[in-house]
Amino acid sequence: MEADRVEPVIALLVQAETAHGTFEATELNGAYDEEWPRWYAAYAIEHGIGAVLVREVTTDQLAQLLARSYIEYERTRPKPSEPWAAYAARRIMAEP
Repeated sequence: MEADRVEPVIALLVQAETAHGTFEATELNGAYDEEWPRWYAAYAIEHGIGAVLVREVTTDQLAQLLARSYIEYERTRPKPSEPWAAYAARRIMAEP
């Protein structure tokens, strides 16, 4: 069931966010990573998002989806009550 898979995707995106924060702090010396969607996508793929989605997804596909989800989330008014990871996870699950 799709709903059963949303929570693991949310958890994976939250893990990616935490790991990326460390990456920005240590590897980029605190600089903002303009390529964060690609970094998140590579992390998620490396940590098994394809198995959770039960479909193959490329780094490029996932990075584009994450970037679009972030833009949509930021533009939504009023602001969504759910965190971005939950919003993005639902968008990822809705993709064919």
